[in-house]
Amino acid sequence: MARRRYLVAYDICDDRRLRQICKTMEGYGDRLQYSVFVCDLNRTELVRLRTTVEEQMQFTEDSVVIVDLGDTVDARFTFLGRSRRLPTTGPQIV
Repeated sequence: MARRRYLVAYDICDDRRLRQICKTMEGYGDRLQYSVFVCDLNRTELVRLRTTVEEQMQFTEDSVVIVDLGDTVDARFTFLGRSRRLPTTGPQIV
């Protein structure tokens, strides 16, 4: 199954939900900034991530955005200031 690179950012209003979602995200990707992660996922992993986050968030208060950046090889990042390590291509154990 092909992997794609996703940028996931979130704004969670409740501290308990914030910690839950943060822990979930740490299992799927690498933190770029406080509430921003980059994740290399196949289709199944993306569905699992989305399902888990949807169960943890409050739709009337919280916001999560998932941006498909395309193939893991083609996704490009430009960092200003201190750069972050991006995931290497290939499978990751979640």
